[in-house]
Amino acid sequence: MALRFFCNTKISTHHHHHHHAANQAVSEDVKSLVSNTLKKLPSLSSSSSSSSSCSPLQSLQRGNWVKLICGASFEDAVDIRNLSLVYTLSGVDCIDCAADESVVRAVNEGIEAAAEISGVQIRPWVMISVNDDKDLHFRKAEFDPEDCPVDCSRPCEIVCPANAISFQGKSETGTSSNTNEGSTVLMDGVITERCYGCGRCLPVCPYDKISEVTYVRDAATTVDLIKRNDVDAMEIHTSGRQSAQFKDLWCALGDSVENLRLIAVSLPNGGDSTISSMNEMFSIMKPNLQCFNLWQLDGRPMSGDIGRGATKETIDFAFQLAKAKNRPPGFLQLAGGTNAHTIDGLRKKGLFRTTSSTGDETNTINSSTSSQALIGGIAYGGYARKIVGRVLRCMQSEHGGAARIEDHPEHLLMALKEAVALVGPVKSL
Repeated sequence: MALRFFCNTKISTHHHHHHHAANQAVSEDVKSLVSNTLKKLPSLSSSSSSSSSCSPLQSLQRGNWVKLICGASFEDAVDIRNLSLVYTLSGVDCIDCAADESVVRAVNEGIEAAAEISGVQIRPWVMISVNDDKDLHFRKAEFDPEDCPVDCSRPCEIVCPANAISFQGKSETGTSSNTNEGSTVLMDGVITERCYGCGRCLPVCPYDKISEVTYVRDAATTVDLIKRNDVDAMEIHTSGRQSAQFKDLWCALGDSVENLRLIAVSLPNGGDSTISSMNEMFSIMKPNLQCFNLWQLDGRPMSGDIGRGATKETIDFAFQLAKAKNRPPGFLQLAGGTNAHTIDGLRKKGLFRTTSSTGDETNTINSSTSSQALIGGIAYGGYARKIVGRVLRCMQSEHGGAARIEDHPEHLLMALKEAVALVGPVKSL
């Protein structure tokens, strides 16, 4: 499997308060611990050393591409850096994040820290997400905690998968205890940078006090980010129903797209109109498309952490498009509801690392063939963040909210086991 973790450098176990991890060394004890841990992981038993040197493009062609979705609206730089570090070590090919300068910096710092630990030169591509119109992935929840009744059971706080709603600053009497005195201010309500717009809090508020704030990423800001040379790919989220908005955004991006290695379009299943919408969008991009392109099949958005059944929609979407004869060029990749059960669903449909989805014609991709897989790979979002996020929450409760995971080897190992358990089955040959 593609596990970019051949420890030959040093990691410091001392706690640091600054974030540039690439310049930090890692101890021999940590190197040994991590190396021994990886050898014991079940997902390594059938792995091939050849896949460890796979470039992201090769992974797409072979059908074992894995993308980490940090979230188009998730902007917690500390978590993003730690997630990027852990999943880079586990072998992901791409890390998708918000089109925000501080977020992109956090992703790159996590990748650099992982490279410092592993010594492997192949790094995942950094992808930024933008939208051409109103989209579920580009919204935030909002409410005034002072309006919340004292006796409210706060179901919004319970249901939030991102720990983005807090009432820590509220006393038992319901009076806000926030103060400007002291170095720490506890603020009630939505922690904006952590909210990624899943919307689960909206229907559970018994007093209907939560609203959503939607936004569209600024094209000019996106152009500036792309030209900074620390972004490799871009994803455009679209409904696929209104090509005019898609064309407006594409034109606004101008020649900046020439700096990219991959351009993805994320779209929902539009039924019979999906293929025509894809062809129309491809015709808009084609004149100045100078890199590879990918179609992200967004089955059930932001739901992978809910349960096994959440992945069914994106698998059915993939099966539908894999059979289509007139779809435009571009890799196909699953997203929206993906979790640990997605790969089994793909196998049952005959879509995992195969060149055909029909009966006897099915051929398995191997490292010696030049055939391209029908399905390029899988993107994991909410589920990937959940399984590693549990470890991050534990670490932060013990060592503070700004803790860097490489400074705490026991948590790094726990997080890495979770990440490899998810990524490993896709990367195993």
